[in-house]
Amino acid sequence: MNWFNFFDDTTTTLHHPFGRGINAKLSDEEEELFEKSYEAFENKDILKAYEYFFKSLENFTDEKSNENTVTNLTEDKLEFQIYQGSAKVTGYVTQEHLYAEAIMTKSSSANVSLKRHILDRNYQFTYAYYFMDEEYIKLKLYHDNITMNPQKIFFPLREIALNADFDKEYMKNEFAGINLEDIEHLEKVDEDELQIKYDFMQETINEVEAKIDTLPSNDNAGMQAFFLLNTLYMLDYLLVAKYSIYQKSSKKIQDYFTEENTTMEARNNELRIYINELKAMDFKEFSSNFYNAKYTFNPTDKTLKEDIDNFISESLLKIRWYKNNRYKLIIPIIYKYISFYIFYNYGLNPVIKELLHTLVQIQNPSFFTSLGYTELYNEENETFSKKSIIARIEKIIEPHQARYKLLETFGEELNFSSLNEFSNSFYLQVQNLNFEEI
Repeated sequence: MNWFNFFDDTTTTLHHPFGRGINAKLSDEEEELFEKSYEAFENKDILKAYEYFFKSLENFTDEKSNENTVTNLTEDKLEFQIYQGSAKVTGYVTQEHLYAEAIMTKSSSANVSLKRHILDRNYQFTYAYYFMDEEYIKLKLYHDNITMNPQKIFFPLREIALNADFDKEYMKNEFAGINLEDIEHLEKVDEDELQIKYDFMQETINEVEAKIDTLPSNDNAGMQAFFLLNTLYMLDYLLVAKYSIYQKSSKKIQDYFTEENTTMEARNNELRIYINELKAMDFKEFSSNFYNAKYTFNPTDKTLKEDIDNFISESLLKIRWYKNNRYKLIIPIIYKYISFYIFYNYGLNPVIKELLHTLVQIQNPSFFTSLGYTELYNEENETFSKKSIIARIEKIIEPHQARYKLLETFGEELNFSSLNEFSNSFYLQVQNLNFEEI
């Protein structure tokens, strides 16, 4: 399984998915394999070049391969499989070309609405395209190898894998009676874990509704927005629901930021209506929106650290304004919102990703302890596990210091006087991280 592997004081290492990125570690030889692929392409050793390339995409949990990419090399052909959530991309490479396909659903399922959808989708792709044979609707990719290199092949394969995964879930949610094909690789989530996630969702929504009701009656739209958006971002990152929950949640968030002709109050109301739908969902329906799977590609391109730093600065300025105007209730919510927004919208390097996840674990202790993780912050006593937190930060940063000479650990510099002060100091230290390669 592609579970995030975080340093933990418990004797048993826990693995759960968090967020939409690859929840696993790339090979320590990833860069070397990528370079070997380059060299093999230059030498026209096409099959070996692709074999190195697929190896560079392999990821690991506890040093064990997740087998998210599988290859079989013969004398004149390389067959491969790539796993991306609900999608399995299969194909082959010859000296002359690459062929890949992802089976979506049966051709007999293709009503007029679905046909129109896949036709529209074809105009949105750069490399891949839909087609139908007598049995299946497939997403297909064909590429010549004449001037190929690892960078050129990365984006076509990423496109077919990400879009096959997204469209499978979209089809299941939007078209009644659709049965997805080629999903035998998906695994069920443990029912006890689902119950923890369901209970957390209910508790979170009840708590948010109660807090919104206590906001000042005048001019509170901005504060409501933070509460509501943070709820959706938080549930997306911590629960990692699929199918209809993911499709509807992402649509609501997208509409919130694109419907410029509506008032904030109206957009807030749309979020509240949807959050109430989540609250009314029974456990059986909730459980049908989860599975475990392997992932190969991140859905979000890497973000410049400057853009992340700018977002943090803008958010801390808003906290300062609310603090100066004595709106204390919203301040801890914005401190949580910053990390969840970044996880939802930005592509992060491994250091920032694991550091912000550590902050999320500290800010949301009840959820993580219910899953069996070590408690890093005790809400009742308002106390931190200071040594564990400092050790966690060192464990995240130190493996990368050989490459980034100016990258320094910062656990001792954090403010442990309160959760708000801790969060503030943590974000400032993240901004200070230096990833310059000397």
